[in-house]
Amino acid sequence: MLHPPSGNQRVKVVKSFDELVTTPFGEGVNALCWARTLAGDFSEVVEHLKSSDDIVSINDATLRALPLSSSGRLAVDTLIADQERLRALGVSPVLNVIERYPRDEEGGAVPTDVYSFHADSATVETDTYLCSYTGAASEGLSNEQVQRRIDIPATRAELLASFGGTDDDAFRDYLRENCYDLHYVPLANAQPFSFGLGNLWRIAVDYPGSPVPPCIHRAPETRPGQSARLLLIS
Repeated sequence: MLHPPSGNQRVKVVKSFDELVTTPFGEGVNALCWARTLAGDFSEVVEHLKSSDDIVSINDATLRALPLSSSGRLAVDTLIADQERLRALGVSPVLNVIERYPRDEEGGAVPTDVYSFHADSATVETDTYLCSYTGAASEGLSNEQVQRRIDIPATRAELLASFGGTDDDAFRDYLRENCYDLHYVPLANAQPFSFGLGNLWRIAVDYPGSPVPPCIHRAPETRPGQSARLLLIS
């Protein structure tokens, strides 16, 4: 299910894959969602893919070789079909089973792991596609409900002290090189929304000349005993 808060003008729901890939970002919309209810047992697939590693990438051959029920096989058919759709666009989707992501353990002024609300960035025009099939889904926030961490005076002062210089072009290059400029904190009235399970999303990326600001999102917190995430991302 898709659960954006009412009045969210950044998200547009579409009805097909073709509409997902051909609808231009504009008029403030920076997140497109092909809302779907998927058939099949994706949890069964994950059970067969469990590993001691925190993140495991799964290829099509591995999926096809799994000893599954008919419901699990339906899920595999969808996983492969989704990747084939994206490959036909010339992108390279990755399917991962995720127990947890690495944390930014350095303890600096700006955490840069994916649990922090952030924007994706690129040097050329591109988009991010993603779909959560099991576990907790990704979360988003409207751009009006966040502040860049580097624009918080105390945070910027701490970063400037770590940089050891003045607030000039070299410092701004330092912020970009370390991706500090891509991370955000929610404002007091912020209403995060779930990307939901089964929905295929296309979200805007921060690149030169983008017609809209990037979509702000994060990976959900992982907790002991929680189901692993099965995530497709490109």
